[in-house]
Amino acid sequence: MRRTAGVQPRKLAGGHITGTGLSDDPVFYTGGGKTELELDLLFDIWLAGSSIATEDVRDLTGIFWELAENTPGTDGYRQPRIVRFVWGKSWNIPGVVTAVAERLERFTVAGTAQRSWLRMRLLRVSEATARQPPAAPEVNVEDLSVETLPEDIVVADEDITIHQYQAGERLDDLAFRYLGNAALWRVIAAFNGIADPNNIPPGQILRIPPLSALGTVV
Repeated sequence: MRRTAGVQPRKLAGGHITGTGLSDDPVFYTGGGKTELELDLLFDIWLAGSSIATEDVRDLTGIFWELAENTPGTDGYRQPRIVRFVWGKSWNIPGVVTAVAERLERFTVAGTAQRSWLRMRLLRVSEATARQPPAAPEVNVEDLSVETLPEDIVVADEDITIHQYQAGERLDDLAFRYLGNAALWRVIAAFNGIADPNNIPPGQILRIPPLSALGTVV
């Protein structure tokens, strides 16, 4: 485990601030910093008596590579997964996997690796970041229709998100981006009086209500 404090050396345009009478460079405190946890893991399915029913050690290590991949967030943009390192009752560290490296050994005649030395680096994040976003209100999307929805939802103008529709976009993608649930595309269609979601002219302005307003629709 490695901790880097939020401290930086003081600098001027020409370089560091220092002097012949100083034993250490002057610093200023930025706050923050970072905590990293580096794990060295060994996976070996060649050992006698193993109960692992696989011939490729990457079946066990592939999940760690997936943790380093970006996944779609609730805002439609990709971001790394929030994970936790838990060890007994003493360790419970939320973070993101910033790096994975793997050395494979003991190959079969078919070229399948049976041993892996895997190194994974975890960067700690705050508990606030690690918490999951609040769940969307329960909405029976099958009951939402163009005829009934606008009268059921009352939203202040400042709470409405404006989106200009572009050619090639889909309402389910927009619902996932703004509402966190692709199935709520009917909300956008009904709120904007769209009878045919496959025939939306490019440039049309769409009004998207917030999730908090959908709790009144059951």
